[in-house]
Amino acid sequence: MALAHSKLTAQGQISVPAKVRQRLGVGPGSVLEWDEEGGRVVVRKAGRYTSLDIHRALFSTPPRRRTLSELKEGIRRHVKRRHARR
Repeated sequence: MALAHSKLTAQGQISVPAKVRQRLGVGPGSVLEWDEEGGRVVVRKAGRYTSLDIHRALFSTPPRRRTLSELKEGIRRHVKRRHARR
């Protein structure tokens, strides 16, 4: 069952129904993104970056695994450096 319906104007414009605006969290001036996924057109609120873009930028390669003693030593060095008297 459809969430809502819109009618296309002669100029190719549509109105976004209130239920859809609320669900997407959009208002005047918001940018919507139209995409094709598996033969369907999907409309979503456009973001500057997706969470996947951010994740890939931060974690391009996974960190190497560390032992518990390595983690504790790293924390100890950090605390010692951070709280050292000057």
